[in-house]
Amino acid sequence: MSTLSRAVARAPLAFLVAIAIAFALSGCSLSGSEAGQQTEAGAGAVSEANEEVANEKREEAAETAKNRELLSQLEATHREEAAEEQAKKTEKQALAKAKKREEKAEKEAKKRVAAAEAKLKKREAEAKTAVQKEHEAAAKKQAEQKEAARKKAESERVVTTIGETG
Repeated sequence: MSTLSRAVARAPLAFLVAIAIAFALSGCSLSGSEAGQQTEAGAGAVSEANEEVANEKREEAAETAKNRELLSQLEATHREEAAEEQAKKTEKQALAKAKKREEKAEKEAKKRVAAAEAKLKKREAEAKTAVQKEHEAAAKKQAEQKEAARKKAESERVVTTIGETG
């Protein structure tokens, strides 16, 4: 209810209260039968005024209750929106954290793969070097055997030539 409509509703009420008071005061100066009629008329106006005041108070109480309910609903909506916003924020943080962990795991996996590849290349190089050394050793041994066989053959030839000449 606006202030103007309240003022309009209260103006007749104030007027009725003023009339009731005037009747009550004038009733004292009247004779007995007139005073009774005047008092009854004044009492009726006062009771009517009291009813209007009571009705207005009931309307204001109802309006206040309605406003409280609306405010309660508004606050509940606001709390719900804030909770949803917080949930979205938390979810976003969790996703970012999970992505970070995943990226870190990928980096670690790449490091392990690179380390394993380097270790494999090192082993292959060592194996290749070992095979080369074995081939060189075998070739050297074979060369030594050939040299030893040649020397033996030469010494036998020298012995045979000495034996033939001798």
